[in-house]
Amino acid sequence: MKINKLVLLLFLFTGILSSCSKDDDDERFPVVEGGDKPGETPNLEIENYLYDAMSIYYVYEADVPELGENYFDSESDKDEWLASFDSPEDLFRNGLKVPAPKDRFSFIVDDYTVLENSQSGISTTTGMDYGLVRFGDNGVLAYVRYVIPGSSADEAGVTRGVLFTDIDGESMTLDNYQSLLGRDGYEITVAEINDNTISNTDETIALTREQLTENPVLVAKTLDVDGINVGYIMYNSFTADFDDELNAAFGELKAEGVDELVLDLRYNGGGSVESAVDLSSMITGQFNGEIFSKQSWNDLLQSQFSEEELVDRFNDKIRTEEMINSLGLSKVYIIGTGSTASASELVMNGLAPYIEVVHVGTSTVGKFQAAAPLYDSPNFTRQNRNPNHKYVIQPLIYESKNADEDAYYEEGLIPDIEAEEDIVNLIELGTPEETLLAAALADITGNRMAIPAISYDSRFTKIGESGDNDIDYQRMYVDEIPEQIKQKAAELKK
Repeated sequence: MKINKLVLLLFLFTGILSSCSKDDDDERFPVVEGGDKPGETPNLEIENYLYDAMSIYYVYEADVPELGENYFDSESDKDEWLASFDSPEDLFRNGLKVPAPKDRFSFIVDDYTVLENSQSGISTTTGMDYGLVRFGDNGVLAYVRYVIPGSSADEAGVTRGVLFTDIDGESMTLDNYQSLLGRDGYEITVAEINDNTISNTDETIALTREQLTENPVLVAKTLDVDGINVGYIMYNSFTADFDDELNAAFGELKAEGVDELVLDLRYNGGGSVESAVDLSSMITGQFNGEIFSKQSWNDLLQSQFSEEELVDRFNDKIRTEEMINSLGLSKVYIIGTGSTASASELVMNGLAPYIEVVHVGTSTVGKFQAAAPLYDSPNFTRQNRNPNHKYVIQPLIYESKNADEDAYYEEGLIPDIEAEEDIVNLIELGTPEETLLAAALADITGNRMAIPAISYDSRFTKIGESGDNDIDYQRMYVDEIPEQIKQKAAELKK
């Protein structure tokens, strides 16, 4: 009797699960007459948007056979293929995008407000920008590279050079450091290194993650170095909303009559292409109207452009129509490292045919493609977005070269003057003694013997940095897709 009751309970439980599963399926396969399944047809609204956007815009469209115009025999065949993926994310990553290393940067998110905030400089953060290294077999050490003014970390007294291995009393390891650092609020225990031993101090600092808008112009100042007026700007992101602040900083340097410029992009992972062109025009000014960079789209879209429309040119105004404060330099020192990517590299490569670019630091990331956010709308722009979901993708849409047809590809840009930060002895940014700035100043003053020697610390292996899980990490994007391309996209989508 007990066995019969157990069988009945299992039968009922199975029926409940089947019903729940059927309900879930109904969201994707609602009952509609004439569908592929008896009485059903797939609800592939999001999947079809992803497919259409990638087939039109993706720069590597030719490398994905399924995106070809005649690949599927019928719409039902295509729908069956789209429905074979577990989710829109699965379709995008494993069906529509070519794998790394060719494409390391196209991405999808299910809430476009997250992307839009990121590209406006808005993030949820404690305010610490940090690097991460492994020590020993499994330990993780964090070192603070800079602190965002006005943030929780700033108010709590965190400064560049602070070290920590413990969060909320728990030691960071390769297995747990991401989850510990991802908490909304946490307490770090300040560490120190003595005689090759990492140990905790008695100092703890409580931090809160909060929404913050970061001004990417962290430092702007003029240094008198052996009678030479040297401008120094630390710029941490090509954020369109802060182009006027960047232009104002160059205005101050121009008013102070700088002879040389050190542009610090060591932590700058990129951003807006237009901001990159404007920054390059601030450094120079004498090349207004000349070609800064050239674009290569996929075969479908490349044919829609005139030759003029495939280039970006030096200009004399930022996007607000404010006149650019240009320095008219024929040489610039740019600090670039393994955290320097996309729009930062675009500046370095785009300037190279025109002025002397002295790269100080280490090799850069190697990101030479631009992307654009594509929404589910009649022409894939923000206007008239589909209200049924909030998915957005940002695929690579063109490759970039400079006026001499040179690109840098996956290997990144190689430094002219090799120098690297000592993570356990970080000096205040913008001071002449700071390692990477000191290397640039030594060359400016003709005293290359003073360039700090490279001393790789074998105790540590770099494993990451703050923000490396952010959706817009090391991306370069265009602010506005050309009008003729939007029109063509609308036609093709129909």
